[in-house]
Amino acid sequence: MVGSPSRMGAAERREGMCICVDCRWVDRCQAYHAVERQHGVAHLNAAPDLEPQNPRIHISVIDLPEGVTGVEWDVRNCGSFLLDHGRWKRLCPGQELPR
Repeated sequence: MVGSPSRMGAAERREGMCICVDCRWVDRCQAYHAVERQHGVAHLNAAPDLEPQNPRIHISVIDLPEGVTGVEWDVRNCGSFLLDHGRWKRLCPGQELPR
């Protein structure tokens, strides 16, 4: 599934955070599955079936307490992005939004 330029523009405007939490496909997406694995969190779907078009994953190296270094992954742009505000929160009621 390929997103339209307007869809991609909406995704790009959400700079500084992972756009997946507001994407219609978050629970079916193989890119988000990789982000979940990297963050060591439970998967929304054990076998996602959507291969996203041209996901752009921003990787940050961050300093954590006690001199530990961490890595944070955020999808910042994706050709398959389809805006669905609050999709992740509806799938995971009561859970804290991933950072």
